[in-house]
Amino acid sequence: MKVRLNTGRALAPAEHRSRRCVIALTIALLTACGDAPSDQSLPTTSANQTVFHCGTLIDGIADEALVNQLILVDQGRIKAVISADQMGHTVESSRAGVSEEVAYIDLSDSTCLPGLINTHVHFDGNPEDSIDYSIYTRRTPAENLALILANAKTTLLTGFTTVRHVGAWFPNAVYQARDQIRAGQAIGPRILTAGPYLTIPGGGGDLTFPEVPADQIPSESQFGIASTPQQFAKRAEAAIIEGADFLKVIASGAVFSIGTDPGAPEMSREDIAAVVRVARQYDKQVTAHVHSDQSGRDAILAGVDSLEHASLLEDATIALAHQRGVAFSMDIYNGTYTDTIGRAQGYPEIFLRRNTQTTEAQRAVFRKAYAAGVTLLYGTDAAVLPHTMGGWQFATMIEHGMTPMEAIRSATSVAADHLRISADVGAVMPGRQADIIAVKTNPLTDPLPLRAVDVVIQAGIVVKQAPHVES
Repeated sequence: MKVRLNTGRALAPAEHRSRRCVIALTIALLTACGDAPSDQSLPTTSANQTVFHCGTLIDGIADEALVNQLILVDQGRIKAVISADQMGHTVESSRAGVSEEVAYIDLSDSTCLPGLINTHVHFDGNPEDSIDYSIYTRRTPAENLALILANAKTTLLTGFTTVRHVGAWFPNAVYQARDQIRAGQAIGPRILTAGPYLTIPGGGGDLTFPEVPADQIPSESQFGIASTPQQFAKRAEAAIIEGADFLKVIASGAVFSIGTDPGAPEMSREDIAAVVRVARQYDKQVTAHVHSDQSGRDAILAGVDSLEHASLLEDATIALAHQRGVAFSMDIYNGTYTDTIGRAQGYPEIFLRRNTQTTEAQRAVFRKAYAAGVTLLYGTDAAVLPHTMGGWQFATMIEHGMTPMEAIRSATSVAADHLRISADVGAVMPGRQADIIAVKTNPLTDPLPLRAVDVVIQAGIVVKQAPHVES
């Protein structure tokens, strides 16, 4: 895999003709496509125009991979995707034929894909925090922001160029990180954030600990706590006004929480419906943290757009989700991590026991949901899972029923469609942001390389490239 600019070397007569042809075609395509909409909040390519040459392209839309493709990018957006073979050019002639004014990125020995989307992350935490949750009461605002930005950068370099941040005890720090990344002041994926957890007192989203005095609990972590539909409506509207891109309700207990039970409902259907009504007024989506079947059914009937985890749902509730068009974001890999690495690190026994109770049950629900036609989104619950391991779940999704292409789409076009951001991301096609990743091995035959991608391109900028050793 080589990332190089056109060298300007002396060309043979045939190459001169090829060069003129590609220059003309590149200019014609860039001109004919017109000015693509620009996102002023995102950085653009340092060279206005770039050609990415992909040996294989999984574009996020087509049923089959495409071979020997040229992706033409201008000002960070894709202008055209064309076949180098149809142009009658070899890899070498395509390289030689690019204008010296156009950057040439050689990925001809690799498979390119759209930048990935993780629909369930928490950048304000790491797995080792589960050993002692009181760490959350001791971090300063500056430390929270630094942690979020560090995890955001790590996530981008693993190939995830867009994420959905599904709740935080310190939402202000997440807003700051999101805005800094949008402004080009920090490196990281595009962040859609729910802001605070909307939860009942003592619920799965309440940062309280018996051993920590109440006056030592940061007040910001209590922003989303409410007890009645009216209070939840006020909290929901306040979160949106403060900057939430969508909302998240904690409908049932959680695996990694103090004093709750995953199978126990917490918010009522009326509570959830109050949040949904406010969200609709502002054209925002709502997702629900759900393990219990009752909570899942209540959330669906209350009108949420998606469920997180969905571990203990019964067949009738799965069918209802499909009927109502409710998507599932199911973190079906991280139970393995918790039961191995987490156990070795000394996670609290209650967390380990709950993980055992939900992991295989959740995977069974995943298989049933897939068979029922429920929309399945790629989501890992990063923070429970290390931020370095975002790509590890693909193999597990395939193991439990998905085809490799379906698993990839769950993290590209399917996720983008659900999040209503498909005008910008989720596929390699004209008009979208040039978010592209590349791996040496075709992930349709071997998904493991998605655990450690070689190249990451965000809005046309190469932000990661694997070292290349000339042979």
